This record gives sequence, structure tokens and C-alpha cells, in this order.
Amino acid sequence: MRFLLIFGVAIGGLLSACAQQQAVSLHPYDYKIEKNITAAKGAVVSAHPLASQAGVLVLQQGGNAVDAAIATQLALAVVYPGAGNIGGGGFLVAHLKNGRNIAIDYRETAPAKASRDMYLDSAGNAITRLSLDGHLASGIPGTVAGLFAAMKYAKLPFSKLIAPALMLAEKGFVITEKEAESLNHTRDEFLRLNTMPTAFVKDVPWKGGDTLFQPQLAHTLRLIRDKGQAGFYEGETADNIIAEMQRGGGIITHADLKKYKAVERKAITFQYKGQTIVTMPLPSSGGVCLQQMMMMVDTYPIASWGFHSPQALQLMIEAERRAYADRAEFLGDPDFVKVPVAKLTNKAYIRERMSTFTPGKAGNSDSTNAGLTKESEQTTHLSVIDADGNAVAVTTTLNGHYGSRTVAGKAGFLLNNEMDDFSVKPGVPNMYGLVGTEANAIAPGKRMLSSMTPTIVLKNNKPIYSLGTPGGATIITSVFQTLMNTLEFGLSPEDAVNKPKFHHQWLPDVVYVEPGFPEEGIQALEQMGYKIEKRGPIGRTELIKKDITTGQLQAAADKRGDDGAAGY
Repeated sequence: MRFLLIFGVAIGGLLSACAQQQAVSLHPYDYKIEKNITAAKGAVVSAHPLASQAGVLVLQQGGNAVDAAIATQLALAVVYPGAGNIGGGGFLVAHLKNGRNIAIDYRETAPAKASRDMYLDSAGNAITRLSLDGHLASGIPGTVAGLFAAMKYAKLPFSKLIAPALMLAEKGFVITEKEAESLNHTRDEFLRLNTMPTAFVKDVPWKGGDTLFQPQLAHTLRLIRDKGQAGFYEGETADNIIAEMQRGGGIITHADLKKYKAVERKAITFQYKGQTIVTMPLPSSGGVCLQQMMMMVDTYPIASWGFHSPQALQLMIEAERRAYADRAEFLGDPDFVKVPVAKLTNKAYIRERMSTFTPGKAGNSDSTNAGLTKESEQTTHLSVIDADGNAVAVTTTLNGHYGSRTVAGKAGFLLNNEMDDFSVKPGVPNMYGLVGTEANAIAPGKRMLSSMTPTIVLKNNKPIYSLGTPGGATIITSVFQTLMNTLEFGLSPEDAVNKPKFHHQWLPDVVYVEPGFPEEGIQALEQMGYKIEKRGPIGRTELIKKDITTGQLQAAADKRGDDGAAGY
């Protein structure tokens, strides 16, 4: 597979040359995508091999895991435009070598002119396409603010971290056949939803081996490098965003952009059979739901039942059903609504939730309401572990594939369609079939509920896993299953990531299974009374495992995409 390798002949010289904006010779290179690697010092795994390599280069230059995560995110904004971004948002979870756990929330927010019923017609019916397509679908981007919020935990100057992304945008990179197919598939929407020409459309169809140049994006990245956060939220870039909003009927304003802040929150931590799970708090629903599901299965002998055994499958499905029911009813932005997290994760409550679990008999979502009384699948994840004991898990998104499919004219980056992650109308499903209540209703400045679940596992307060996945509504269940695959069933990182997964989200009352799921498992579940539907691949999980005795790292990139692992 051929890429344009912008990393030069010598690894050590590239970042120095990039940071000084010196010319770097570019060479076509037969780039082998590494899916599973073993490393002695540091490892990065992400949705694109060039982004993973950018992160490892930063580690080799003396950066830590946070530096590598920032560089990888910036590179993904160039080489993985379907989900990598500076026009979206995300969550960062990290465990630092000093023992501290951090969580940075740079989820998008609703514009000041947003309103609860902005996507309803005069009869009160939801016009869901308005929250998905074009300018009105975009929330205030948070990624750039999140990158700078993380910089206080980094070691290297930002100019070095953004250098690989800038070179990739300016000098170009060679796309794969899958990437060409994706751009061609979205061509009509790019043409329909954009007010100016974009780098993603050309006169003839894209093909594998073509080079994608993004000079406008390179200019925006240069402004961010030189002016910091203000290079995005103020000045020329902000003017370009607002001009795009005005041309296309969007509602984001200069004041919205200047007001945006990333928020550092207290990470969710809980114990599971001798390990500490560190994950993202609200407005990610992932952390709360993951804790609920793991508590629900904690007392059962799931390991002895075995991987994909009928008993284990049923138990995990019923845990998923109950957690997603609570998600729909209670979860939202904690800065706007009071969420009973302590009660939802209380042991007595968890026992009560599982009291209706009947082994061998399917549950029913009609009778499984939220227990208390009164997100496309085109997200992307990266994981990093370094030699010093720092671990980072980052999940970011534009929401749908290529977000709103609208590029900020002259700025070269795609805008998100995250407004669809609000409850457009309570009880009306979003693009992933998830329903919600007033807790996740639209309000100015509010963060929409997310399923992104970046997660780190600690043993004796040292990182042993960093993981996460894209997948919209399937994110939480995929992280849950990957953790069960490793902590309970003893699967290797490669198998934990790649073995077929399943998904239940309360409503609709269906168990979804991906290609390759064992037929005997499907038959066993159907005999219990479950409705099974086969669907396409679920998620693209990225996982790094660290042996705390030897320090050896194993990184696994998901086979479902062009994802790549890199290490040294």
C-alpha cells in the first residue's frame, strides 16, 4: 500500500525540520500497515498508520504520552477526515506517571441561538435531517481548545506537535482504496452541502494511490501553531467559520467561538476484581454506563462460563439493556441537569436492577424501564502508553461520517453535526437509534450527551491497558466487551479487539451481531427468546496492553479499517 511518507529519511531530523519549516524531501514509500506490534518503550495505535507514526516520532523526540496524543490527534485531522478533526470535539482520559488521573472534556456545545425545538416543524414533528446535514447541524467545535487544555501535561512545544500534521496537509499524502471509495461515496453530499469548493471533491473519481492535498487546512494549522488557541477561535479562522455560517444558514457566532472552553473534570474510577478502571464522566454517558455494566456482571462466574458462551452472552446483553435504559432517562450535561450518578452506581441499586435477570430467558425492554423514579459511528479513538508510566486514551468525533459534510470555506476543515446527539425531541431516536428525555434536550451552551468511552485500566496504580473505539451507540458495549475479553476471558490484545462483537441498547429490543459472530451463539440466544439482527462491522477498537513486570507493550489496531499501530 503506497503512501507519501512525509517523515523524511531520518526520523530524528523530520520534527526539527518541520518545526523550523525547512524543506523536507518527500518520497513515495511502500507503507505496511502494522496491526499488531510489540514495543519496549512506547506505543501508539490509531485509525491511520501515519497518525500513529506521528505520535511515536514525538515519543522518540522526548515527548510523553500526552505529547504523542496531541500530535496523533492533529495528524488524524489531516489523514482521517471522516472522523479525525479540528472541527469537532472529544474526550481525553489519562493516567500520569505521578499517579494522577485526568479527564478533559472538549465536547462541542450548542450555539447561543440554539433552542429546544429548533429542529421541529410547526406541528411539533422532528425534522431530523436539519440536525444531520449542513450548517445548522454543527455545535461549537471543541477539539482545538481540548488540545491546548492538555498542553500543561505535555513536555514539548506545540510547534513540534503540530509539525507532522502541517506537513501532511501541505505536502499531501497518498490515500488508500478504502479512502478513495469513501470520498467518492460522499461526493454528491459534499457538492450539495458546501458553499465553496473543497479539497475532497475533484473532477474525476478518486482512486487508491491519489494524493490528497489540503492547502487551506495547512494554512489554518499554521495559524493555530503561530497564534495558539486564538488562531482557531478568533481572527482569520473564526471569520472563515462565521462567513460559512452566514452563507449556509448556520447560527454559530464570533461570540460562541470566543466563549468556548474545554473543561477538566474528575475522572470516573471504580474497582473491578483487583483492577482500577479509569474512564470519562458526564457528558459522556460511557463512563457511567460502563461502571453499571461491569458492576452488574461482577458477582457472576463469567470467566468460567467462557468467551461467547450462551451464559456469558446473555448476562452481558441484560447488563447492556439495563444500563442503556438508564442512559435514556437520566443522563445529560451535568452543568445543566442534576444526574443521580451516585444512585445509578450504588451497589444496592445495581443488585435491584439485576434482580429481574432470569438465566436462560430473554429480558424485555417494554418492562425494563429506567430503574430510578423521579452518538455516527464515525468517531475515532487513539491510545498511547509511554515508557514513563503515562497512559492516554482519546476519543474524538465529528459525529456522522465527515460530520455535517460541510467544510468551513477557506479554512479547509469539516464541521461536525453533533447537534443530533441532543434529544431533538424527547422520545425521538437520533441517527444511532438512541432515545432521550429532557435531560438531554437542546439548550444554549449545553454539551450534548455522548457515548464516547476512552478508558484506562490500572493494576497497582500502573497502567496495563489503554483502549477505546468509535461506533456511536455501540461504543460503550464494545469497550465493555473488550474489557471482558481481556480481564475475564484472557484473550490476547489482537483477539480482544478483533473477535466479533454484539450490541444491545434497550430500544429497539434487538441484539445486533456483526459479521463472523458464531452461529451457535445466535441459535442459543434465539432459543432464549432474543431477536437477533445481523449488521455490519461494529466499531474500530484500539488497544494497548502493558506488562507491568517487563514493561513490554502490545498494541492492537482494529482489522475493521486501515488502522495502524506503531511503537519503538
